[in-house]
Amino acid sequence: MQAVIDLGTNTFHLLVARTGDNGTWETLFRERIYVKLAEDGIHHIGEKAFQRGLAAVKRFRATLDEMGIPASDARAFGTAALRTADNAGDFFRALYEQTGIRGEAIDGHREALLIYNGVKQAVPFPENGKVLIMDIGGGSVEFIIADREGLYWRHSFPVGVAILFQHFHKHDPISKKEIYDEQFFLEGALAELWTALEKFPCESLVGASGTFDVIDMLLLDPETKPPLYGHIKTEALEPLYHRLVGSTLEERRAMAHIPEERVEMVVVAMVLIRYVLERTGFKDIYTSVYAMKEGMLVG
Repeated sequence: MQAVIDLGTNTFHLLVARTGDNGTWETLFRERIYVKLAEDGIHHIGEKAFQRGLAAVKRFRATLDEMGIPASDARAFGTAALRTADNAGDFFRALYEQTGIRGEAIDGHREALLIYNGVKQAVPFPENGKVLIMDIGGGSVEFIIADREGLYWRHSFPVGVAILFQHFHKHDPISKKEIYDEQFFLEGALAELWTALEKFPCESLVGASGTFDVIDMLLLDPETKPPLYGHIKTEALEPLYHRLVGSTLEERRAMAHIPEERVEMVVVAMVLIRYVLERTGFKDIYTSVYAMKEGMLVG
């Protein structure tokens, strides 16, 4: 058995799987806990968030104990908040002292590689042509240009939804000026992406987990879609975009299929996704159930 823990900026995930030959694996247990590490900003983990993070991993440790998996066998990788915060070392030290689980922060390039390793298990890449993979986290967004054979380009941008929310979503609902300001910021912040896409043109967007899970649940029928991915035409996203960006927090709370941990930040995430689609002209979106933690199982 393998146990992997994704220590994300907003959410901590535990995945336990039985692994077989040739990279195959079977899910035995999954759990996610919303910890919101960047509640007080990405450069320092506030005390309440610090304790929520520790409590989440203690809960994971209890599950591992029940399953007979030693803490020393669990791999725990921290992403944007835990590679940026000035007290990340204190968090990892407390984590080991209180749970016996050793965590480490991984850089954006390794995170992007693990995301690719996860996504390619779920989404049928085109026979010819490249895709742009997009994974929206709380502290960073990873973009990967790839095909079924491998990676061509990858980069981690510090424009995660916790950062966008803190800077651009001050009114309820979000104002037109705030949307414009976010788009103006993204044009410059993602400059390296636009250059990479000129060098490596892509056919479609593949969105990994997070906000793309919400899009999948709101637009696709779970009875008819494949279990590990979804396919949406870009024009189908437009009504959902306007519905979400025009809504108040309480209105989003009342919408089916939007988890509580997504209701605050889903608006700035939708602005980000739509801007990337407008900028690239993609006609197809694929949503991947798998992302970094599934990539950790195989790479």
